[in-house]
Amino acid sequence: MPPSHGFGLTKFLCLGTVLLALSACGPGKIDDKPPERGDVAAARIGNQTIWSSDVKREAISQGLIGQGEPLDASSDLFRRVLDEVIDQKLLAAEARRRKLDTNPLAARRLAAAQERVLGDLLVEQSVEKAVNEGAIRSLYQDQLKQARQSEEFRARQIVVGTQSEAESIRKLLATGASFEALAMERSIDSATRFNGGDLGYFTADVMPEAYVAALKSAMPGSVVGPVKTDVGYAVLKIEDRRPEEPITLEAARPQIVRFLTYDQVRELLERLRKHAKIQTLIGPPLDVPGAPSEPASAPPEAPAAAPAVAAPAAKPGKPS
Repeated sequence: MPPSHGFGLTKFLCLGTVLLALSACGPGKIDDKPPERGDVAAARIGNQTIWSSDVKREAISQGLIGQGEPLDASSDLFRRVLDEVIDQKLLAAEARRRKLDTNPLAARRLAAAQERVLGDLLVEQSVEKAVNEGAIRSLYQDQLKQARQSEEFRARQIVVGTQSEAESIRKLLATGASFEALAMERSIDSATRFNGGDLGYFTADVMPEAYVAALKSAMPGSVVGPVKTDVGYAVLKIEDRRPEEPITLEAARPQIVRFLTYDQVRELLERLRKHAKIQTLIGPPLDVPGAPSEPASAPPEAPAAAPAVAAPAAKPGKPS
């Protein structure tokens, strides 16, 4: 079975673990002081301890988990990343033994890595201060006040091919036939047919205009239609109408945190750039027809406005 971790070198490196560990750490006292409160020792190479926080930091750097997300020490992911951290430390120890750390190229790369780490620490510190519970709740309340509260409907549908079939369905319903049974028997809409035509709760903005017009004045319990659809005609039964419920704070929290984080980083960079003397010495690329305007690796555009907190409409089966 091939190794499951990143470098795929465990079997080879294990043969020299003792020698490399001694060269990495040398004789001395084992470092058992946790770098962070509540930290747990995950592994040891010689007298060098690998902490759970080291493993989690590596998982975050690889994008395997998000900042602030937990990483269960008993999970396969933790074990895989731990193996990768061990491999990294063994490789680094061997590189030092070969004096590669004195290479000018290594010095430039180490300096660049140090700048990235310091920059990340500054961002983390700034975000930690700005993105707190008070800020999250404040933005949520502000957006809640601005959100427009619309109305939600719950309805069922029976979709058939012709208007005459739809009229026949209405007559059957008027004599007491079960809407749910007729939907399962007659409807041609596969998304809702087998659950009795149930569309769930939805807001008018997600429905075709013909449905909105039919539902506008309909009361719960009433049957409306036929309504023309893209594939035929629909008969609708209104189950319920209610004011749309705003999204809860906990449901909105991830979106709010992302916005506040982005906003804080943007403000920090704008402030730093404003007080720095920056000269761009390389001109823009030539305008080559058909060439992309930005690298394929460019990150997606960040949000420019605060997140709305109005409840997203339920996604019912798409009307035919």
